[in-house]
Amino acid sequence: MNIFQAKHAGFGKNDDISCSSGEKLEFPVFVWYDRPSGFDGTKTPAPTIAKNIENAPCSFLYNRTRKGVIKMTEQVLAVQRMQEYIEAHLTEEITLADLARAARYSPWHAWRLFREYTGLSPGDYIRRLRLSKSALRLKNEKAKVSDVAFDLGFGSVDGYQRAFLREFGVCPGQYAKSPLPIPLFIPYAVKFREMRKEHKEMSNVQSVFVQLVRKPARKCIIRRGVKAEDYFAYCEEVGCDVWGILTSMDSLCGEPVCLWLPESYMKPGTSKYVQGVEVPPDYAGPVPEGFDVIDLPEAEYLMFQGEPFREEDYCEAIEALQCAMEKYDPALIGHKWDDENPRIQLEPKGTRGYIELRAVKKL
Repeated sequence: MNIFQAKHAGFGKNDDISCSSGEKLEFPVFVWYDRPSGFDGTKTPAPTIAKNIENAPCSFLYNRTRKGVIKMTEQVLAVQRMQEYIEAHLTEEITLADLARAARYSPWHAWRLFREYTGLSPGDYIRRLRLSKSALRLKNEKAKVSDVAFDLGFGSVDGYQRAFLREFGVCPGQYAKSPLPIPLFIPYAVKFREMRKEHKEMSNVQSVFVQLVRKPARKCIIRRGVKAEDYFAYCEEVGCDVWGILTSMDSLCGEPVCLWLPESYMKPGTSKYVQGVEVPPDYAGPVPEGFDVIDLPEAEYLMFQGEPFREEDYCEAIEALQCAMEKYDPALIGHKWDDENPRIQLEPKGTRGYIELRAVKKL
């Protein structure tokens, strides 16, 4: 449902817009508004993210929604508090009594709720999360196996090695020397499941930064679904473990990506929406079982980036940006949409704002 109504308000030179970072914008800026009642035409501060802009066409789009409230049960909040406690104290000893205090329930009831909402006992959840964090350290930091084992709270190196082998099918020492794609455990906050049930509309005005970027020729290792056209349907078809495997792999852009594939990249009976990792065009490394490799050409993209958002507002942040993107006319900067290349979605992270990229080509 489109709840954002963007309207083109015109454009001006860089001195028509103040930047909260205090830096000058050295290129034309376009401003889009969903005008509140009583709009007086005063200057609108551009988001701090503008400090990263350098000699690139851009625009800011302003949208708003109606005020709304989302309700979550106390049980969901209790489990969420336990998840947050685990994340904050992962390198320390964590007892059921600690989690019960965080949940504000008895130890027995806290354990039962955690298992019900996450599908894992607290002990299994902590173990899998520690093992996955340790794998990333072994791959990215070249740390010693013994240091990683003790830093992540394992009682002995032997116990850690056995647990790592059971979880990933490879010994930690071997993995450190030659990292392979492995199914990392990516915990899913239970509060997000509740948010899918009740739609929340944001009351504040949101801004979207748009920048022209160029992506090089590359390969993309993808896992196809069946007929999914969005993230939730995709997870129902292939499961949520795909992201863990992709996170364990090195990426050209530093993280996995989600793609909406044009028909030319789709196989019969497979989904439009896929997840993958971008690798160099000469990549000759391992490809996980069940994954495909596609070749993507060099292309220009418009990168749309929203404001930072609270994690519980991720659905609204996505919807705001996607609606703004639909309203945007690339002809304003001498381009048109290039739908022969995939549309790209990055993981929604509240600290940086939601990001999508859509290919364009010059008029």
